[in-house]
Amino acid sequence: MDFSLIVLVVIVAALAFDFTNGFHDTANAMATSIATGALKPRIAVAISAVLNLVGAFLSIEVAKTISGGIVDDTKVTPVVIFAGLVGAIIWNLVTWLVGLPSSSSHALFGGLIGATWIASGADAVHFGKVVEKVLIPAVASPIVAGVVALIGTFLTYRITEKAKERVVGKGFKTGQVLSASLVSLAHGTNDAQKTMGVITLALIAGGTLAPGSNPPLWVIGACGLAIAAGTYLGGWRIIQTMGKKLTEIQTPQGFAAETSSAAVILASSHLGFALSTTHVTSGGIIGSGLGRKLAEVRWGVAGKMVIAWVLTLPAAAIVGAVAAAVSTRGSWGTILIGALGVLVALGIWLASRRNPVSANTVNDEPEAAKAAPVAA
Repeated sequence: MDFSLIVLVVIVAALAFDFTNGFHDTANAMATSIATGALKPRIAVAISAVLNLVGAFLSIEVAKTISGGIVDDTKVTPVVIFAGLVGAIIWNLVTWLVGLPSSSSHALFGGLIGATWIASGADAVHFGKVVEKVLIPAVASPIVAGVVALIGTFLTYRITEKAKERVVGKGFKTGQVLSASLVSLAHGTNDAQKTMGVITLALIAGGTLAPGSNPPLWVIGACGLAIAAGTYLGGWRIIQTMGKKLTEIQTPQGFAAETSSAAVILASSHLGFALSTTHVTSGGIIGSGLGRKLAEVRWGVAGKMVIAWVLTLPAAAIVGAVAAAVSTRGSWGTILIGALGVLVALGIWLASRRNPVSANTVNDEPEAAKAAPVAA
C-alpha cells in the first residue's frame, strides 16, 4: 500500500476514534445535568459539543505526551498506529453497547501499546512514561475528584439546609449549567488532544513532520470537529448509566461533582497528564453520592465500572496487538483488518438497535437500577 495512502487511512481512523470518543464521553460532562433536569438532553449535548470544540484549541500539552511520550516515534509506522486505533475503536463500541463508562483514553493507549509492542518490540514502549503519565493519574484522579466532590456536597447541604428547597434547586440548576459547561471545555482540552497526538505521531512516522513537532492547526481543527460531532450525537446509554444507575443525583450533588471533575481535568491538561475524564467524572459522581447521606451509591454498578476500567487497557492492547500482527504482513493484512473492523462496528451498532436508548428515554429509570441494591 502506498505510504501516503496509509497515512491518510490512519488520519481517517484517528478521526473515527475521536468521533467515538465524543459520544462515549458525553456523559462525563452532561449526565448529571440531564438527570437532574438542569438541561434538556438535546440542549445539553449541543452545548457540550460546542465547548469540546473550543477546548480543543486551548492546549497541546497532552497531544505532545501522546506523540512523543508513550511510544518511541522512531520505531512506529503508520500501519502500527492504524492497528492500535482499531483496538481502541472496537473497545469503545463494545463498552458503549453495554452502557459502561470505560476510558476512551486508556483504550487508545492500550491499542497503541499492544500494536507497538508486537510490531517493534517492548523497548519501543516507554513504560516509565506509561506509569507516570497514564497509570498513576488513572488511580489518583478519581480518588481526588471523589474526595473533593464528597466534601463539596457535604458542605453544600450543610450550608443550604435551612434554605427553601425550591430556591436551592433553582440556584443549583443554574450552577449546574455553568459547571457542566466547564467540564465540557475541560474535556476538549484533554481528550481531543489525544487524537491530535496520534495523528501527529502518524505524520512524524510518515516523514511529513519532524520528530517532536507540535500538532498542525488543521489537525487541531479536525480533531475538535470530530469529537464535537460525536458529542452532539449523544452517548445516551452511558449517560443513562452515570445519571440514573450509579446514584440518585440532586442538583447540589451534580454541581459538586461537575466542579470537582472540571478542576482535576484542567489541572491535568496543564501538566500534560493524559488521564481518563471518565475516571474523573465517575469518581466525582460517587463522591457526591457519598457526600449527601454517606450511602447513596449503587456499589454493584460501581464495581462493574471499575472492572471495565481495569480491563480496558489490556483488552485494547490485545486487540491492537492482533491487528498489528496481521496488518504488518502487507497491504492485504491492513485491508483485512480495516474490513473486519468495519464489520465488527456495524454488528455492534445493529445489536444496539435491539434495546435503543435515546434523548427521549435517557431519564427513564432502568430496570437494572430499580433492582440494584443501594448501600445503607
